[in-house]
Amino acid sequence: MKKPYSRVYFEITNICNKACSFCHGTRRPKRRVSEEEFSAVCESLLPLTDYMYFHVMGEPLTHPSLPSFISHATSLGFKCAITTNGTLLPERGEEIISSGVYKVNISVHSFEEGSEEGFEKYLSGIIDFADRASNKGVLTVLRLWNKGHDGGRNDKILDALKAGLVGEWSFGARGARIRHKLHLEYGDRFAWPDLSAEEGDSDVFCYGLSDHFGILSDGSVIPCCLDSEGNITLGNIFEEPIENILSSPRAVAIREGFKKRCPSEELCRKCGYARRFK
Repeated sequence: MKKPYSRVYFEITNICNKACSFCHGTRRPKRRVSEEEFSAVCESLLPLTDYMYFHVMGEPLTHPSLPSFISHATSLGFKCAITTNGTLLPERGEEIISSGVYKVNISVHSFEEGSEEGFEKYLSGIIDFADRASNKGVLTVLRLWNKGHDGGRNDKILDALKAGLVGEWSFGARGARIRHKLHLEYGDRFAWPDLSAEEGDSDVFCYGLSDHFGILSDGSVIPCCLDSEGNITLGNIFEEPIENILSSPRAVAIREGFKKRCPSEELCRKCGYARRFK
């Protein structure tokens, strides 16, 4: 039986080891989800989705319990995906592969400063992980989501990836299939939603709350993975049943507003990503 949500974004930590220019960041108190909290969320999500993405803010590899989280969720039937900046893969890559992770997205555009030697070391660690992970059946996606903001570095990145990863390298409009379980994705840099930003036109559509939603590290339930500050907090999964939160008047208004392309929330009207669906 098909479950109502294609995926849920679960921020197991909002702590990050970098401060990338393309990332909105968050002013929320730094926090890691405990093992007890994680288990409780898994139980709550079992009827709702088969896919759990450990991503909103933060770098998931900074959480010491990440491998055990993945193993536990996988044992319950979830397919787990992480999005990482790639800097910690040399240290933690093998335990992530062994955890049973389904998919790893690597933001290869995360290296923005430092020496050329540091850049080469960063790429080498990513290439090594991508090679090993894909060969062991982990779906691995290398992301270059920085079109027009790469400072000429994407050509160097692409040359290094081609030299280090054997495959057919079949290119299309949105990236390349390198080989089985290994892909490259292109993407534009987008403007994060921010209440201080100027409001765009009201003709905005989003899949938030229709096929996915997010959970922040403090338990706050949000409509999508771009609400970095929890401005649209619908409730707290640590304090009340998720079914009640998702059927609340505010949640219903958000879903109905998007159906009419007339978002009910100010933050959604200021979302550069949502305007991609015009």
